[in-house]
Amino acid sequence: MSRNLKEMGFNSTILHGGKLQEQRQDSINGFREGRYDVLVATNVAGRGIDIPDVQAVVNYDVPNNIQDYTHRIGRTGRAGKRGYAVSLLTMEDTDIMYDLKQMLVATGSIVPQELEHAEAARVKPGQIKKDRRLDF
Repeated sequence: MSRNLKEMGFNSTILHGGKLQEQRQDSINGFREGRYDVLVATNVAGRGIDIPDVQAVVNYDVPNNIQDYTHRIGRTGRAGKRGYAVSLLTMEDTDIMYDLKQMLVATGSIVPQELEHAEAARVKPGQIKKDRRLDF
């Protein structure tokens, strides 16, 4: 993903558990200092990393639970600033759809039409048979 972003003109760096601590710290510092426009990260960046002024978080692979999702998107919109979270959902993400929809409604956020009408967003997780096709 980082390579593709670089080809599109973004100055990106990566952060994942396979990197040495020094390499991870260099990526974080470079993003924090503005040397990089984009930080592509695995779950290793989901908790405990404070980077001010993050404008957007894009979830390419959505976490399975709403707590991890909340921590991820919490990288943006801090201290009263406006931030955006974009999440790309697939049929593999049915476990989080109900809670995500509930969270969006509770916070007055926009609920995309596809999520609004997805069967998995209408019932709590575990109440849908996995072998049944969902209308998403």
